[in-house]
Parts: sequence; structure tokens; C-alpha cells
Amino acid sequence: MSKAVSIAIDGPAGAGKSTIARLVAGQLCFLYLDTGAMYRAIGLKALRLGVDMRDEAAVSALLDKTALDIRFTKSGQRVLLDGTDVTGEIRSAAVSRAASDVSALPVVRVRLVALQRELAERQNLVIDGRDIGTYVLPQATYKFFLTADVEERARRRLADLRARGDGQANLATVLADVRYRDKQDSERALAPLRQADDAILIDSTGRSIEEVVDLVLRHINRPEHDRQYSTDR
Repeated sequence: MSKAVSIAIDGPAGAGKSTIARLVAGQLCFLYLDTGAMYRAIGLKALRLGVDMRDEAAVSALLDKTALDIRFTKSGQRVLLDGTDVTGEIRSAAVSRAASDVSALPVVRVRLVALQRELAERQNLVIDGRDIGTYVLPQATYKFFLTADVEERARRRLADLRARGDGQANLATVLADVRYRDKQDSERALAPLRQADDAILIDSTGRSIEEVVDLVLRHINRPEHDRQYSTDR
């Protein structure tokens, strides 16, 4: 049996990782694993139970009583939390911040990374997150770091929230949340957000989704000696 191929797409909140990863997976007939959804599910449960997301002991106890399952269906990835599909519930701004908080805890990352690695061993995957190429799958077949200007990332996040029916969100609050998440992700003790040394940097500011997908696919299809670890402008 040939070794599974893994494509890691890292980057900060709102850079477009999930959208690009899904489309790349579709083009290559790979499965797409949204690791952020896993942290969101834990954040959702902590919010529901009123658990202090900075209390590692309390969150560890919560994890011991949590069943998290990822299923790949024709309609995409589904997230099951304690047997219930919460795929739609984990996309709110509150859950987004909760996910950033719990993901800063080593006990959460260790638990979920083990599941992510297990999934990557079994099938060809495109995986997006903050530390896929540096920590989760340091030997990933291909690595990309996708970024964009913080204001543009906030505008994209706001458009996504409004498309999902969140009429309360506004640009100021979303921008503050994106900056908060950047700080959390970059300063956490275990596997902070950073570009892997061998990752290809792509700045999506001012680029269409189609342009970014094309860049990723062109890098994947290049001969090894022609790959550039920098942004194609």
C-alpha cells in the first residue's frame, strides 16, 4: 500500500485556509480535514458547560468525558460531539474565540493532534490549521503558509458570519477578534503559529480564490527542484 499524501495549509485566522483547502482537495480528489473544527467543538462544549477555558485541569477533565468524531461524507466533513452533529453550531464568533482559548492549552493540542495524525495516515488529505506543517505533520508531502492583511482577513470573516445569518457581528468587533486570535495563536507555549521553514508562503491579499487555488496547484505540480519557498507575485 502506497504512503498517503498530505498537504498542509497553515496561516492566521481569516486567511482563507479552509476555502482554499476544500477546493484544492476537490481538484485533487483528496479528502479535506478542517482541524479548526475540532478545536471549535471542544470550545463549544466548554462554553455550554461554563468551563473556564484557561483552566487546563478543568478542560482536561472535560476532554476525558468527551467523544469527538470526524466523518467524511459526500457533503463534506461532519463534526460529531458526544454523538451529536454540531457542524453548524461551531461557526459563531463566540465559539471561534473559545476555540482559540482552548487550543492554547497543551493538553487539548496533544489530544487532538493524535487524532489528526491518525486520520492522515489512512488517506490522502488536505489539512489546514495553524501548526500542521510545523507540529502536526512536520513530514507533510507539501506545505503552504497562507496569509493576508489583517483588515482584509477581518472583512472576509465578517462576510462569512453574515452569510451564516449572524446579524450582530460588525467589522470593529470582528477585527478585534482576529487580532486577539493572532496574538493567542502566535504566543501559545506549544506549537505556536509560524511558517515552517520549508513551507511555500502565499499572500492572498487582493487575490481571488481561484488565483490562490491555482498557485497552490502549480506548486504541487512542479518538479521538486523548481519549488520556491516564497510568495509568487
